[in-house]
Parts: sequence; structure tokens; C-alpha cells
Amino acid sequence: MTSRPLDFTGARGQRLSGVLEAPDGPARGYAVFAHCFTCAKSSLAATRISRALAAKGIGVLRFDFTGLGQSEGEFADTTFSSDVADLSAAVQAMEAAGFHASLLVGHSLGGAAVLAAAGGLPQITSMATLGAPFDVAHVTGQFGASLAAIIEHGEAQVNLGGRPFTVRRGFVDDLAHHDQAARIAALHRPLLILHAPRDAVVGIHNASAIFMAAQHPKSFVSLDDADHLLTRASDAAFAAEVIAAWASRYLPPAIAADPPDGEGVQVTETGAGRFQVQVAAAGVRFFADEPVAAGGLGTGPSPYELVSAGLGACTAMTLRLYAGHKAWPLEQISVTVSHDKDQARNPPDRFRRIIGLEGELDAAQRSRLIEIAERCPVHRALEGGAMVETRELAAQAPVQAEAPADHMKAMESACAAADGAGQSAEFASD
Repeated sequence: MTSRPLDFTGARGQRLSGVLEAPDGPARGYAVFAHCFTCAKSSLAATRISRALAAKGIGVLRFDFTGLGQSEGEFADTTFSSDVADLSAAVQAMEAAGFHASLLVGHSLGGAAVLAAAGGLPQITSMATLGAPFDVAHVTGQFGASLAAIIEHGEAQVNLGGRPFTVRRGFVDDLAHHDQAARIAALHRPLLILHAPRDAVVGIHNASAIFMAAQHPKSFVSLDDADHLLTRASDAAFAAEVIAAWASRYLPPAIAADPPDGEGVQVTETGAGRFQVQVAAAGVRFFADEPVAAGGLGTGPSPYELVSAGLGACTAMTLRLYAGHKAWPLEQISVTVSHDKDQARNPPDRFRRIIGLEGELDAAQRSRLIEIAERCPVHRALEGGAMVETRELAAQAPVQAEAPADHMKAMESACAAADGAGQSAEFASD
């Protein structure tokens, strides 16, 4: 799992600070996490749940609402409506960055924002809430005696979670304009409700009201004795386990870990960005992509870089094989390959190869190894051209890919041919 910044412009034009928690391998899907009232993306619940979901293959953007955490703006100028708009902006920012977010996860008032925003986001296919209030006006219960001062004077300072915040009457007035019951009933999308029966901040009756208002498919899972902020790591881990398992029914199919037998290297789109693909070969999986400047995400080598890698690898292997049979003191080989294209040339594609040879080699040995590099199998395939046969999957029986032993024989043959026609795979001695 890796964390990377993903800042974006909020509904009111300010820069909002976000962190994308990305899986180590291909993502099964992407989600946006909305934190609790006056919390931040660094809260225990936001951080632990987002990272736990990423560990299970679901990338998550956690971000600070306007005026909170590292985001710009003034909290006093915000309302529940502006938070809903910020959440929508986060989903759009994910889309613009090439990450298709289809799951919303919200904690406390962030859960209410999820329920309010989802109706205007057709790309969202499922939602999960944790300790969310049914009536957004529930939050005014935290203002205590300051609520009267807010209404009378237009604003007042409120102590929330041990920190002072200025709350204005516009925030309170905005809460009265949200009909969550109607919104929830109109969603008609899968909803998971997680709530602790002994939640002392947002009572369990809120979960019941959300559940009754929602249409199927809907699910409720008890968080048992967890507190409202999910401060225990075990509670956050349990919530993430449940969300990941539940959401798997509504995410794209998992990408196969390994290619089918006989199919060689398998390349599969991941759904992230325009070009990102997963490459599976020899039990190893990695991303291939295009640079950001070319419209990709820059998460892996480009196709021409992969071809260059093949040429470099084959060169190093062939030289190692030749030097070994000759018992030459070649200690280390490095190969740097770059590619460029110029339509004025014939052929237009050019691979530039720089070979580093370390060891007590004399001039004749070094010259000979550079000659041998010209004979490596991949070099010859690129220089001479290769036949490419294309078929649709399952149209006919699979074609057996070249076995590693075949490539070894090709390298040995290239080296043997370099020392004289008619010799076997055993290398000639000087």
C-alpha cells in the first residue's frame, strides 16, 4: 500500500488537501472517504479504514473538508451543503485523475454527506456509513448553550472535541433545508449501515431510521461496543473488513493473478486511468502505463520501455552466457536502452543501447562482447522483424508460448554461431 497526495479544488474554489491510499497491486475499485464533523483526513477512523481498504485492493481518497485539516478556507464559512458539494468535487477529482470512484464511505456527519451527495453522482454504485445521523440537524446537539448565541448573534464559538470553532447561523439555517429521508428513499443503490448500539454521540436509533428509509439492497452491521470515533484499531479494522467484503459484490471483477497456462504474458486493463494495465508474467505482476504528459498515470513503464527492457535483459543474459563459457573475468554487466522515432528515417524506430562491462577484460575481449550483443535473440527479432499472429480469446486452441529453455537455446546458438558455423551449443575455445 502506498500513500500519495491528491489535492483538488473544492466547491468554493479553495484547494482541498487529499491523500490517496493505493493498493500495492491492481486496484479492485476506488472509494472516497468523508470524515466526521470537525475531524480531518488524519483522524484515526479515516486513516485506519482507508489504509485497511487499500490493503484489500480498494484505493481510497481521504480528504479534508473546506476549513479543516490542511485544506484552505474558513470553517466558519462552511455549511452542510458546502460539505456535500466538496464530497462531489472529490469524486470528480478522482475521475479527472483517472481513478473511477464507485464507492462512498462516510463517518458520522460525513456519512450523512455521503447519503446527500450520492443522488447527484451516477458513478457511485454503493455507499457505506459509520455512526451516521439520520437528521443532519442532530449535529446542533453538540453546540450546547452556544446554539442560542449562534441564533441570536449570528455566530458563536463552540468547543468541539476539545477545540474551539466559530459556527455561524448560516450553518444552522442550512441544516433545516435537508430532507434526508426523501434523499435516502430515492437512492435505490446498495447501502451498508455500520453503527455501534452504545454510540453515545449518535444514538443507534439513527441507524434504524436510515435503514427504514432506504430501499433494498440494504444491510446493517453492528459495531458492538465501539465508540463513536472508532478509536480502537480493532474496531476500524473490523469495519474495513466488513466494507471490503460487502462492497466486493458491487466492484468490477478481480483481475486474474496469473495468465492461463500456455498463454504467455497476460496484459489486462485495471480500470484506473486511460492506459494503466496489469502485466502478469512468470508469477510476477506489475503495472504498465503511459507518462502523465501523454495522458496516463505514470504508474509503470510504457510499452516501448518494456520492449527496451526486453532488449537490455536479453543482451545482458547473452553476454553473461558467452563470457561464462569463455571463462572471461566479466564481473558486472549493465545495459541502458532508449527508444526514439523519426519518420524521416528508414526504419523510423531506433533503439540506442549502451553496454557497461566491468572486470579485468582486455581490449579484444571487450570488442568481442560488443559484437556478441549484436547477436542476442531479441536484437535479431527487432532488427529482422517478427510475425505477429492475432486471434480472439477462445476462438481456437491456445498457442504454446516460447518456453524459457527455448530462449536459452537461442542465446546459446547465437553465441556458438558467432564463433564459427557448424559448432554445437558448446562454445568454442580460443
